[in-house]
Amino acid sequence: MRFQPSKPSLYGMSPDQLVAFLKPAGFPAFRAKQILDWLYRKRVASFKEMTNLPTALIEWLDLNACMSPNSVLLVKKASDVTEKLLLEGEDKSLVETVLIRYPQRGVGSESSRKTICVSSQVGCAYGCKFCASGLAGWKRDLTDAEIIAQFIHVARIEQERDASRPDQSVPFDNIVFMGMGEPLANYDNVVNAIRTLNAEWGLHFGARRITVSTSGLVPQIHKLADEPIQFRLALSLHGATNEVRQKIMPINKRYPLEELIPAVQAFSDKHGRMLTLEFILIDSVNDSFEQAHKLAQIAQSLHAHVNIIPYNRVEGLPWKRPNINRQMAFSKILKEARISHTVRKEKGHDIDAACGQLRLQTEKQRQA
Repeated sequence: MRFQPSKPSLYGMSPDQLVAFLKPAGFPAFRAKQILDWLYRKRVASFKEMTNLPTALIEWLDLNACMSPNSVLLVKKASDVTEKLLLEGEDKSLVETVLIRYPQRGVGSESSRKTICVSSQVGCAYGCKFCASGLAGWKRDLTDAEIIAQFIHVARIEQERDASRPDQSVPFDNIVFMGMGEPLANYDNVVNAIRTLNAEWGLHFGARRITVSTSGLVPQIHKLADEPIQFRLALSLHGATNEVRQKIMPINKRYPLEELIPAVQAFSDKHGRMLTLEFILIDSVNDSFEQAHKLAQIAQSLHAHVNIIPYNRVEGLPWKRPNINRQMAFSKILKEARISHTVRKEKGHDIDAACGQLRLQTEKQRQA
């Protein structure tokens, strides 16, 4: 389903596109640069705050464009200072954005390293058996403006908390496209959002601190490899053999490991960046020692880092996380194989931070 907003958002427009948007109304080209500065450097919430624009232009923008294509409906903060934003689009669609803080030794939590996890679709069509994002199915793709707005909302919230922060600084350290939806199924909008994030006229955020996660869409991975921006790729593997992966990831039937691994290798060869293999560890599903050994072989062949993620329980799904001893034993096998890996510490459990949970809860409340 293609969503058509009532007014175009300026987020995602390049300088040339913004000049072309303003030109029929008779506004000079230099106004585009001023507007972009207000959007991405000062991150204002309304056109009226763009104080160096003439009144006629502000009024014209109010009539013909929208500032933000979505709004913050709810903010939930966990005891570990993980934070989840629930955003509502013009059509009442709900998506989630998560801000994850990683405390650094000797540094307060508000100043710790921050990663923002953004959504690319409303729901998901790929039906991974362990994920809440696809429980209600796929509704539509997010526009590039709706993707970009997620960063702006988080930046404004962080700026309000720390008034001493310079306007032009970006208040997060890493970006991951690992929220609701399959990013590569919304390829054009995701890539355009990344261009805007990376551009000097945009957020000017370093591409090497941007990671795109995929469940394994092989043709799009090959296409992504040809993109010139040097962002990172993460593969949601979650099963080290076809037999195990197909139990929890239907996409594997279409693109089995024999096709997927070479595609990921091709991306790595062209971009020269270390890959990340995401592996959600589920009790009695993929936590066997055989899976650990197979995973080590794949990681070694790809020279990849493995991110082990103990399963974060989702209401309505039967899966559970392995106990801590099983997690440690699984990790030990990777360590003995000299595989770079981390066991992710659970974040945001008390606010149901796993993708899609807050959205589902809110939609159920609306229906009730």
